[in-house]
Amino acid sequence: MSPVRSFPPLATAGARILILGSMPGAESLRRRQYYAYAHNQFWPIMGALFGAGRDLSYGARTRALTARGVAVWDVLKRCERPGSLDGNIRPESEQANDLVSFLQAHPHIRAVFFNGGKAHAVFGRLVRPRLGPLAARLSFMRLPSTSPAHAALPRIAKLRAWRQIRKFL
Repeated sequence: MSPVRSFPPLATAGARILILGSMPGAESLRRRQYYAYAHNQFWPIMGALFGAGRDLSYGARTRALTARGVAVWDVLKRCERPGSLDGNIRPESEQANDLVSFLQAHPHIRAVFFNGGKAHAVFGRLVRPRLGPLAARLSFMRLPSTSPAHAALPRIAKLRAWRQIRKFL
């Protein structure tokens, strides 16, 4: 199985929060766009919170989001995973993005939000122990996954949970 690789973060120098996924799914990787799968609720939620919804082109969405101080990236830089499900990621293949350097380069970031349990767990295992004093200036919060695989929670409940990110902006 060949490895899958994430792509660069969406961020500006003035970013104040960071949203971390685990690894882009197959459709996102194919299109080179974060959260490209049509049934993922990330962009509809970003539309409701920041006016960065699917009614805009991908470029306009990302500009609207980053202009509001929101950065988006993934915990994993590389892994082996058949398909798109986080549950299929082979733990022995996980390699984290250099989030320590990213956070050092973005000193205005005060909160890190995890888009689901896998991003939260992998960050805790591979990144958090290396943060050192950076961790003291950050709040960490796990949010419900926007993935359609997490269908037990309706979109309105996900949106309600995700609203808390606005208080950090």
